[in-house]
Amino acid sequence: MKFRCERDALVEAVGIAQRAVTARAGALPVLSGLLITASGGELRLVGSDLEITISATTTADTIEDGMAVMQARLFGDIIRALESGSVTVEADADEARISAGRSDFALRVLPAEEFPRVPEPTGEGVRIDGAILADALRQVVPAASRDDARPILTGVQLEPTDTGLRLVATDSYRLALRDLEGEQALVGDRSVLVPAKALAEVQRLLPADTASEASVVIGEREAMFDLEAARVTTRLIEGEFPNYRQLLPSDYPNRLTVEREPFIEAVKRVRLVAQSREGAPIRLSLSSAKVELMAQAQDVGEAHELVDAKYEGEDMTVAFNPEFLLDGAGVVTGEELILETLDPLKPATLRAVDGAGFLYLLMPVRVS
Repeated sequence: MKFRCERDALVEAVGIAQRAVTARAGALPVLSGLLITASGGELRLVGSDLEITISATTTADTIEDGMAVMQARLFGDIIRALESGSVTVEADADEARISAGRSDFALRVLPAEEFPRVPEPTGEGVRIDGAILADALRQVVPAASRDDARPILTGVQLEPTDTGLRLVATDSYRLALRDLEGEQALVGDRSVLVPAKALAEVQRLLPADTASEASVVIGEREAMFDLEAARVTTRLIEGEFPNYRQLLPSDYPNRLTVEREPFIEAVKRVRLVAQSREGAPIRLSLSSAKVELMAQAQDVGEAHELVDAKYEGEDMTVAFNPEFLLDGAGVVTGEELILETLDPLKPATLRAVDGAGFLYLLMPVRVS
């Protein structure tokens, strides 16, 4: 294999594919590398940890077609350290030589035949607006669990609705739900569970501020997201997602309407005291006369702040984990948000004034 490529283009491609490279102890040694394939004026770089595979392509002057597996971290560090300009890479079964300007490197390569070929689902992809998908993933993915002991909760459920596609994630303490009207990625009434880690990479690769499309292919055991910059393939999670619908009351008697940014800033200030004691919640004292945020930490101190808001309902005090509250408020769209509650012990919801297809369900913290 021998190719010549612009350093900046190679840096970008390496950075994309490298995100799937595993650093887990006990993993196959070859998974610490990037599979690089040069053919027909195109360069393809692939990283994988067997659960998620990310490939990136860029143009190159392919002098000799072929493939090689490079140590991902070292190869990436070398490419990023080179001066801008043309980079030449030549590899055989034992060694790769990298040259640019006055710099020359010789690296041992890993056996390309041992790099796993991860199956990709077949079929025609369904096109989804990239900006809409990126926004939905930004809202939903953070609510998924990061605890591998409960794998079902580490995924995002994709399910069909009568009018489009729904994304749902929960870690049992909060739940995020986003409906995409008019978008379809599933056949029939089938729902699938996609690892949140893979969808976080999809979100990262989608340009949120420019027109783009994503092609989504859902297979029996894998899902593939074909993007303009890269392709992300992931195994689906097996198992049944929790029945979240029973947690969604049809009506809430208590409603707080507040400007989103001032509310977030107030929570951040009061949180400073809550952070000093692990598990300390933020209390919201709700009444028609005032809305007050409060945090207390034993042997540390307390914080109080009044916020301008409109409240309709019974006077009550409800407490939340400050990080979870900020996560939800931070992804609600619009200038105002609505917090709705049943009582201090039942799940509350955060949403935009206009709805916008997004709902954030948050469990209160029991306080004395």
